[in-house]
Amino acid sequence: MKRNTIIGKDINKAATFLREGELVAIPTETVYGLAGNALSRSSVVKIFEAKQRPQFDPLIVHTHSASEVEKYADVTPQILKWIEKLSPGPITYILPKKDVIPDLVTSGHKTVGIRIPRHKQTLKLLRELEFPLAAPSANPFGYVSPTQASHVLDQLNGKLPYILDGGKASVGIESTIIDLSAEEPTVLRLGGFELSELEEAMGIKLTNIKLSSSQPNAPGMLHSHYAPKVKLVKGSVSEVREQYPNAKLGALRYTEYTHLIPTEDQLLLSANGDLNEAAQKLFQRLRQLDSTDWEVVAVEFVPDYGLGKAINDRLTRATHQP
Repeated sequence: MKRNTIIGKDINKAATFLREGELVAIPTETVYGLAGNALSRSSVVKIFEAKQRPQFDPLIVHTHSASEVEKYADVTPQILKWIEKLSPGPITYILPKKDVIPDLVTSGHKTVGIRIPRHKQTLKLLRELEFPLAAPSANPFGYVSPTQASHVLDQLNGKLPYILDGGKASVGIESTIIDLSAEEPTVLRLGGFELSELEEAMGIKLTNIKLSSSQPNAPGMLHSHYAPKVKLVKGSVSEVREQYPNAKLGALRYTEYTHLIPTEDQLLLSANGDLNEAAQKLFQRLRQLDSTDWEVVAVEFVPDYGLGKAINDRLTRATHQP
């Protein structure tokens, strides 16, 4: 008999489920994660099964402090300083892993992605536990990431016993990923930590950026990702209408409605032209598209600076045509 998933705010209950080897959805500032004991191979297997995630796509390990990071990865004094300065926050570090982390977590790579989330409830949960949490986004693989508890329930009801409700994600897009395992740092995913701010905090220029791979050593690098079920096409309404003249057309736009189609057939990311708001609303809007009767959606990209780069990265993958 299929069990029902419960939404609640009881950290002790969440901890109990996790200690029993169960999965729990956890809130973070980026998106909700589907969490299990990162040191337990059986718990990690459950994560891949619940998400229907291919095992070549590695998971991110979540912990609560820089000193904890040292238990699971090899870090130099300089890297430790960076972690202490940048965390907690929407940033994941790729580091040489220690043997205590199962190979399944890292998809066989000798490196592991670790981050310290900036969310009070989840940090409290992590401090209470005796182990770190492996936690990809709490949604079926390749679909839109969840930014509130109800999104998780909509997609994964019955696949986990508990969702820890921490409200809406304050950032709304996944963490920036930086590979610190080699001599020169490499950015592997654009995300909630802006590159300019990252460079300033680290005191270096980040010139190595590698965002896509069919054999990723970090999450979010596949060409097609973050996609709703409706067909998304990059371009203006007039351009997309030319390509699909007989389709029921909708539009996902940044800040202004177009007169070319009815207003009710359009969704805006930010009426105020605020990239922070656009990031917060991005996945919510992508989800809304699947509740419309639109057959094709014309997608307008946002200004390509700051958080806009991360938003456009998600839109590029969502509109990817194999």
